[in-house]
Amino acid sequence: MVNYPLIELQHLDKIYQSGDVVTNVLKDINFTINRGEFISIMGPSGSGKSTLMHILGLLDRPTSGQYLFNHHNTTELSDDQLAALRNHDIGFVFQAFNLLTRTSVLDNVKLPLLYSKDKERMDERATAVLESVGLGHRLHYFTNQISGGEKQRVAIARALVNDPEVIFADEPTGNLDSKSGNQVMQILQELNQQGKTIILVTHETFTAEHAQRIIRIRDGQLVSDELVPQQRLASQGQVLK
Repeated sequence: MVNYPLIELQHLDKIYQSGDVVTNVLKDINFTINRGEFISIMGPSGSGKSTLMHILGLLDRPTSGQYLFNHHNTTELSDDQLAALRNHDIGFVFQAFNLLTRTSVLDNVKLPLLYSKDKERMDERATAVLESVGLGHRLHYFTNQISGGEKQRVAIARALVNDPEVIFADEPTGNLDSKSGNQVMQILQELNQQGKTIILVTHETFTAEHAQRIIRIRDGQLVSDELVPQQRLASQGQVLK
């Protein structure tokens, strides 16, 4: 696995202003994430972790500082360039699944491919990623006919269908029971072992410790950045035999 920076944040700030009220949501954030890492970003409600994820996922821009993604200085890119980079290199998995309810599982997963130049093999590619997450038998079900855990696996398949560099998972187990949540985390771990960079946003310590490294933020500031001890990774199933 190539081990070089995929993401570099340098003195990143995010400020929102409403009238005379100025809110500094992120303050002087600095860290690097290498290709192939599995990172958890932790923080309580209001800590700035969701804003940070939106910036990392190219859904928002910082107010100041630099964000380098895969050697691109994103602060210098146009909205169209950011959208192209996001569609090609980034996959998203959200707590609320964000699936189309009156659409088949297969068609939900095909959605990102509508912007692809290679549309001829959409069914084949979408079917392959659904089979990889154990949903080959659900291709033609509507998403309101499957369980919450299956919905999140559909969301993971949708995130994978363009073969992105990195997957952002925002509280991916938040709406799931323990068994389904563990299945989702196991899939994310397996994807990381296959070489995908995974960035997980969560407020739950148990979920965060499935990652190799935990970045903690509070009140918009980075308060710690530490590796998860190997014995904890093993107990979470990170070390598979």
